[in-house]
Amino acid sequence: MKEQRLRGIESRCNAASPGPWVSYVEGRDHESGSNFIMTGSEEARGPDIELSGASIADQDFIANARQDIPDLLREIRRLKIKLRDEGG
Repeated sequence: MKEQRLRGIESRCNAASPGPWVSYVEGRDHESGSNFIMTGSEEARGPDIELSGASIADQDFIANARQDIPDLLREIRRLKIKLRDEGG
C-alpha cells in the first residue's frame, strides 16, 4: 500500500471525533434508551452517534474502527520500515 493511501486513511481518521469510541447496545450494555456510540473519554466526552439502519455488528465495527485504524496504520508502517531495513 502506497504512503499516499495511508496518509489519506490517517487524515480521515484524524478528522473524526476523538476517541475512544464505545458501542452501547440496549439490552447488552445498558437497560434503557437507544443504541449509540459514545465518543471521547469520560473526561472529554464528545457527542453521541446514533445510527439508522445499522445492525449491532455494524455499530460495533464502526465504534471499534476509531481505535483499530490507528493501530493498523502504525503496524503497517512498522512492517514497511522492517522490510526496508531488511532489504525487502
